[in-house]
Amino acid sequence: MSQIQATLSMLTGAKVIETEAGRGLELLALGDMGIGNTTASAAIAAALTGRTPEEIVGRGTGVDDAGLQRKIAAVRRGLDVNRPKTKDGTDVLAKVGGFEIGGLAGAMLAAAGRRIPVLVDGFVSTAAAMIAVNQAPAVRDYLFAGHVSEERGHRIMLEWLGLRPLLDLGMRLGEGTGAVLAMNVVEAACRALSEMATFGEAGVSEKQ
Repeated sequence: MSQIQATLSMLTGAKVIETEAGRGLELLALGDMGIGNTTASAAIAAALTGRTPEEIVGRGTGVDDAGLQRKIAAVRRGLDVNRPKTKDGTDVLAKVGGFEIGGLAGAMLAAAGRRIPVLVDGFVSTAAAMIAVNQAPAVRDYLFAGHVSEERGHRIMLEWLGLRPLLDLGMRLGEGTGAVLAMNVVEAACRALSEMATFGEAGVSEKQ
């Protein structure tokens, strides 16, 4: 895509958050649904982490060994031909990303701008988080990793972001499932902080 298209994809995602924030959005959980987007996500991750396609590319929807090798070759060729500028998230998105990844990144940027925490799901939404953090490093402070995917390279991406996953359930599905499951953990943590009684309030006697 062009630089303008990449920017517009992020603005589209941001616009959704502006609307939902006006309706009282307090926690954003992001996922994805698509075919082929783990390839684009792997290219983004390889570009930004500096790791090889072999270390990042996984089987996605379950391709066989031959398909995996074609996928690795496609990512390598995409990086070699387009040569994304790794210090410019918009350039990386335009050259090896996808519109849905741009939308997710824009949503994260807008949420962070409104101090709304974001639960990142699996491989694709983590690639979007990398674009968002590349654009604005302060976004990192508003991100939570819902879970770690079985997709090869996801742990590397989370390490690059400095995020520890809340859940590790061996899931590969994506589509927001891990982020939605982690919402319960986040809610429980908030309730523990805001509603749990202290020893004094609960009338627990101190050790004599």
